[in-house]
Amino acid sequence: MQHYDYIIAGGGAAGLHLALALERSSLRDAHILIIDKDTKQSNDRTWCFWHTEEDKPVPDGLLRKSWSVFTVTGEAGELNITLSPYSYSMIRGLDFYTYAAEQVQKLPNCQRLVGTIDLIEDGEESATVVVDGTPYHGSYVFDSLIIPGSFSIDATRYHFLKQHFYGVFVRTAKAVFEPHKAGFFDFRVPQKGVMRFVYTLPSSETEALVEYTLFSADLLTADEYRNELGGYLQGVLGLEEGDYEVLESEEGVIPMSDYPFPRRGGERILYTGTKGGRVKASTGFAFHRIARDSEAIVRSLEEHGHPFDIPTPPPRYRTFDAMLLQILYRHGELGAPIFEQLFRRNPIDRLLRFLNEETSLSEDIAIMASVPWWPFIRAWLRMHLTGHP
Repeated sequence: MQHYDYIIAGGGAAGLHLALALERSSLRDAHILIIDKDTKQSNDRTWCFWHTEEDKPVPDGLLRKSWSVFTVTGEAGELNITLSPYSYSMIRGLDFYTYAAEQVQKLPNCQRLVGTIDLIEDGEESATVVVDGTPYHGSYVFDSLIIPGSFSIDATRYHFLKQHFYGVFVRTAKAVFEPHKAGFFDFRVPQKGVMRFVYTLPSSETEALVEYTLFSADLLTADEYRNELGGYLQGVLGLEEGDYEVLESEEGVIPMSDYPFPRRGGERILYTGTKGGRVKASTGFAFHRIARDSEAIVRSLEEHGHPFDIPTPPPRYRTFDAMLLQILYRHGELGAPIFEQLFRRNPIDRLLRFLNEETSLSEDIAIMASVPWWPFIRAWLRMHLTGHP
């Protein structure tokens, strides 16, 4: 039998952030096994996050682009928000995978295994991970695998929406974009009863990632995504078909749920990443949250000999998320004005700390007072009087 101190089940963002945190810690000599179904040789996604200079989840050299200004565009026109002391940055998946692989090679007793995980089973002294029929044993297993059908969310008790998007990296024949501005929300698209916006990340005056994004329960067809994005490129940016070329495309679905994802899978198993509830329910952001969570897990291992002493945010943030999800689920057309007012009526430092779940109660009250109060009260009453989304 092969025994390891730590088995990392899943080699995506959660697994690799944890391996990076271990590499920087006093536990770097531990025997570690990282298991994933592939070798991560393709650029399968793009991650973005806000951060201060002192709180970056990756080194500067990995950042493909950073922006110093957010724009939010809606009925009141374009709002330009200087982010200082924050920046908003983008990292491509392949760049992160390559960097993590190089760092993991510095771990003296780390093995990477490509295979399919058949089973993860808890035990009193160790947990077992079966990979293509072969068992591996670890003092602790960190499980970030989302296997279809492995769990379900009770729709009668919890909200479950999706942040889904289709985007293209475009190169235009003329200057269209402002490279220092990240177009965070552009609501100049038909809402059609759900929250819809375009998200634009320019790398130059002629190149940008432009994504058509929705917060809703139902997905669109492939043609619907393409048609809506094409309508924005033509109707809002003024680009005819011959005015630009598509360099790459990407699409994805991010879960948005107030379901209380458990952290423990037993005596020896900790859930991480999306499976451990690290996706922020009301925004879909996860990359920086996962990096911070990984550091907390390693601190717990160093200080207590187990990974379970990790901080949990005050429960009020889950209530805030649930109320917003309730509004987006039943009255999606209210999403655009709510988010527009959040950004127009709050200092950006306070708002980003709120989204990071770091604000004081008085700051939370000020933020909630900046948006229409009746939809949130109605959402709270429905959740507490009926117990249903």
